[in-house]
Amino acid sequence: MIFNQENKTITTSRLILRMFNQSDAKEVARLCNNFNIYNNTLYLPYPYSIDDALSWMERHLENYEAGKFYEFAVTDKENGQLLGAIGLSNNQKFNQGEIAYWIGEEFWGRGYATEAAEAILQFAFREKKLHKVFARCFGSNPASGRVLIKLGMKEEGTLIDHIRKDDRYEDLVHYGIINS
Repeated sequence: MIFNQENKTITTSRLILRMFNQSDAKEVARLCNNFNIYNNTLYLPYPYSIDDALSWMERHLENYEAGKFYEFAVTDKENGQLLGAIGLSNNQKFNQGEIAYWIGEEFWGRGYATEAAEAILQFAFREKKLHKVFARCFGSNPASGRVLIKLGMKEEGTLIDHIRKDDRYEDLVHYGIINS
């Protein structure tokens, strides 16, 4: 993982994590306007529009510069194609952060989420000096749980029927790792 502070990028073997641009809005909307992504995320609306993408992106730079939240576009290092998004919150009071991500369904199963999450975890610990990083996923989304376990995170607990998603309740599984 190579972090370039000036360009606000993180480079891995296959990916470049970079700030979103307004020109990404159309592709973000295309990727996020997918019921399977909506179904596995806490906060994404559905249907998802270009206006949703633009309003989501409008505070990214401000939040980054304030050290509150780091939101990166996950892109293919070879061709620049947008694959998804990954973010790290920064709770300075508790010296911890939360990882959240989504990858476009057409790119599932290729290890992009794991590679991006490993990079953001290193960014959290090495660059931001966080003590702990955690993540949450629905119990009905075991693929996301496997990504977190690959990072070395431990399952810390499950909140039963904690989230209401449309007409059903979802368990929320918490994972965490301490900066050793």
